[in-house]
Amino acid sequence: MHRIATMLRKSLNVRIKPLSAVSKNSVIIVEMNRFVVFASIFLLLVGLITADRTLAQSNKAAIKSQEVSEIDGTPVLIKHLPEWEKVRSQATFANSGAALKTALGQRPVLDLIDFTAGTEAVTAPYAAGQLLIVEYTSPQQSVEADNAFKNHLAQNNDGHTFYKRTGNYNIFVFDASDEASASALIEQVKYEKNVQWLGEDPFLFRNLERAFVRQTSDLFVSTVEVIVLGMGLSVVGGLIVGFIYFQLRERRRSAMKEFTDAGGMIRLNLDGFTPDISTGRLLNE
Repeated sequence: MHRIATMLRKSLNVRIKPLSAVSKNSVIIVEMNRFVVFASIFLLLVGLITADRTLAQSNKAAIKSQEVSEIDGTPVLIKHLPEWEKVRSQATFANSGAALKTALGQRPVLDLIDFTAGTEAVTAPYAAGQLLIVEYTSPQQSVEADNAFKNHLAQNNDGHTFYKRTGNYNIFVFDASDEASASALIEQVKYEKNVQWLGEDPFLFRNLERAFVRQTSDLFVSTVEVIVLGMGLSVVGGLIVGFIYFQLRERRRSAMKEFTDAGGMIRLNLDGFTPDISTGRLLNE
């Protein structure tokens, strides 16, 4: 680069001394050659600078994610951080143990993370602590790592490290001030994966059959619940109405001085003490 800049300065300092015997056309040709040389050197310099920048960017972006957003090229795992747009500049994406230790320092639990099968991780600082999300490529690997992490933390927990597994995510919070804030930060991490078939879904008929059985069973259960509820309400309502009617009849009968099935039209005065019944309620002849 320094040599090219020196050549450019020398070319700019060149002075063409046209002789008096040289014609005007020769001067024009010399000026054109001078312009072509200057433009070539300039384009070469711009190309070298661009190549240097491209090489620097390629070295900087040596770490590549298996799942990248189609919109802005950001690894999807970074977007699963809580409020990822605010901590994007401070987030560190890693797919190797060395890169992760560079961001988090030497922590013994990091030695248990196996990156050989495409495991990826992202970490970012928060007020509650340093959040780390480790994504494994299969649930089996995540479960195996979960057991290893729990055993390690049960024996070597410093009281400021908290952990939880969600889906294929194994989530850590380091240097946490308290368990409540760390748990709240972990709960903000959502495991979201969408599986899309490129062709016809081979499980379409099975899913439709399962949905039909589920809807039918739900309809049957809801129908039975409505019938049982209606019968229960009918029984309870009948008991309440019967009790009220019985109380009214009892109150009315307790107010009567005598009782006759004939309504007062026929009576047997066997003892001679039964008072005469008023004839006001009898039918006239």
